[in-house]
Amino acid sequence: MPKFGAHMSVSGGIALAFDRLAEVAGEALQIFTANQRQWQPRQPTPEEIEVFKARRLQEDAMPVASHDSYLINLASPKPEAESKSIAAFAEELRRCAALGVEYLVAHPGSHLGEGIEAGLGRFTANLDRAFNEAATGNQVMVLLETTAGQGTNLGSRFEELATIIERSIYPERLGVCYDTCHTFVAGYDIRTSKTYEETMGTFDQLIGLARLRFFHLNDAIKGLGSHLDRHTHIGQGEIGLEGFRNLVNDPRFVDHPMVLETPKSDDLHEDRENLARLRSLLK
Repeated sequence: MPKFGAHMSVSGGIALAFDRLAEVAGEALQIFTANQRQWQPRQPTPEEIEVFKARRLQEDAMPVASHDSYLINLASPKPEAESKSIAAFAEELRRCAALGVEYLVAHPGSHLGEGIEAGLGRFTANLDRAFNEAATGNQVMVLLETTAGQGTNLGSRFEELATIIERSIYPERLGVCYDTCHTFVAGYDIRTSKTYEETMGTFDQLIGLARLRFFHLNDAIKGLGSHLDRHTHIGQGEIGLEGFRNLVNDPRFVDHPMVLETPKSDDLHEDRENLARLRSLLK
């Protein structure tokens, strides 16, 4: 059975994300390891790191991913933003390594008008620079997230992710995080058995299913191919329950972490409802 979970706040202490996940009976976790809207956020203290690692062991070393800062754009053609992004991403890698977090989910950035080819080249070169600067070895795998393709954002086509992996000097350190909302609005349909198999077949042909390590489970407010990134609750959007039924019952992903990034209130009742709905789809 897939490991269902959610993105959780680290407010009040990074280890508290595990307590919040336990409230919704989650089995996989995604967090930010620091404030995602600051270039120089406060770093976890050695004590906080040890508490986090100990708390994770209590949860049988459940799968954990961190999502990188929204400020980072490794494809930026603007020199200042580019250099700050490389430094910030290297710091993301170091924080993950210190915490023992095995996956760092990253958007492939935005070319800001330079064009897709130039943007992919810049992103890949700067990603490799960040790997070199971080010097964490193979402790952390970067998961390139499938994107909606809004504006000049890269990564909405499987071919673009394949190009990054092929051109990187560290392909063994790259995998993919599949966001159901993003890929759907980018034009990849999973709503029927036929379209689901076509989509996964295309992914396997271009990238390889072995690189698919993590899922974001989000329904989509907007339609197929709209390129509008708007998440909603499972079964309440344009993908619908059948699309998620196809995914969660795919034997190829039986052990994969699948986390929610859907809207929620402080009592987390929406996460409980979404996770119950996903589990009800299992055959």
